[in-house]
Amino acid sequence: MVRYRRNKVKGGTYFFTVVLKDRGSKFFVEHIDLLRSVFKTVCKEKPFEIIAMVVLPDHLHSVWRLPEEDDDYSGRWKSIKSKFSRELVKKGVPVPKNIKGEYFLWQRRYWEHTIRNDEDLQMHGDYIHYNPVKHGYVKQVKGWPHSSFHRYVRVGLLNIDWGSMMVLDDRNEFGE
Repeated sequence: MVRYRRNKVKGGTYFFTVVLKDRGSKFFVEHIDLLRSVFKTVCKEKPFEIIAMVVLPDHLHSVWRLPEEDDDYSGRWKSIKSKFSRELVKKGVPVPKNIKGEYFLWQRRYWEHTIRNDEDLQMHGDYIHYNPVKHGYVKQVKGWPHSSFHRYVRVGLLNIDWGSMMVLDDRNEFGE
């Protein structure tokens, strides 16, 4: 069995890509309010800061900062995945199961990258905010509603037309 090695840094900042099993699914945007609620619940139970995030139909990207002396991002993802799946079922949404009877909604693994410095953080934040344009969901960053971009504009970190003339090169794939 392959043993995955994750970089664990207490109080670290991490970039994640988390994907649904069915890449054609729209579960995330169809149930965005439930996803937000699950994130808020897990954040209260096991605090962390969401620095940047975008939710697309079948995957999401996020940058988190964990509290000092805490490196358990995997426990948080386990809680988010589990709670979201169970809440969907409670709402009567048909969620497929595998032959073991486990919910077959999420890809088993996720991409994780430890943010090294401010430049790395900005690069990943830019990638997150530009991602809906990259995937062709909108023509401008401001057009995608499920993004921390709008918070960045509200607090003055970015202007509303940010990314309109931006082109990311092919090296910026970050785990997709």
